[in-house]
Formats: sequence, structure tokens, C-alpha cells
Amino acid sequence: MRQFSLPARRRQSGFTLIELMIVVAIVGILAGIAFASYKWAIVKSRRSAAEVCLQQTAQLMERYYTANMTYQKAPAPANACPDLNNFYTFDYSVQPTATVFALSATPTQLQNDTKCGVLGLDQTGARTASLAANPADCW
Repeated sequence: MRQFSLPARRRQSGFTLIELMIVVAIVGILAGIAFASYKWAIVKSRRSAAEVCLQQTAQLMERYYTANMTYQKAPAPANACPDLNNFYTFDYSVQPTATVFALSATPTQLQNDTKCGVLGLDQTGARTASLAANPADCW
């Protein structure tokens, strides 16, 4: 009589469902942290671009003053930086007089800058940020 024996059970390689779920959870947590950091980096880079735009507009105002001895009737800064128009609104925070101007960059809803808010620059070079206790943190 012949005896049949069952083949020896071989160990199969691979991952268990629990191991895969742990890896997926870790990847999800890391992706969430990375996305938040990425969004904040984008906000900071757009803020820096708005600061540069304010400084360039202030230089244009100073050139206008040199030529006309007044800031009145200087070109409006609304179209100073068209690539930032979706993220900031540039305008005078105080209407220019003969010796005074104040520029502002107001973040739009797309920018959502909750740290600094409205950025400002005047003829003396004084820098402001509406939401920051210390404007130097934003500039």
C-alpha cells in the first residue's frame, strides 16, 4: 500500500495586511506634514515677492518725486506687479500728498497670510505688517 504524505508547507514571502496598513498610515502622516510645510513655504515666497514689489514701487515714487517735487498724481501702484495680482492688491494706504506716500499690499483670499496680513511701506522706508507684533518678523 502506498502512503501519500502531504507536501511540507513552504514559507511564503510577502507582507501581512497589518504591515501594509502601518506603512500606509506612516506615509499618510508624512504626506500631511509635507503638504502643510509646502503651503507655508508658498505663502512666504509670495510675501517676499510682494515686499520686493512694494520696494520697487517706492523707488518709482521717489523717481517721480525727484522729477516733479511732489508725490501727488504719481501713477497708481495697482498694476505694479501683474504676476502677483491674484495674491495681493497693491494700493495707496494714504493718498499721496506733496511730501507723503504710503503703499500697501493686501493679501487676497488665495494668499491667506495669517501671520503678517497687510504689508505697508511709506516714504521714510518704514515697514509695517498689520497682524505682526514685530514687522521685522515679516520683512
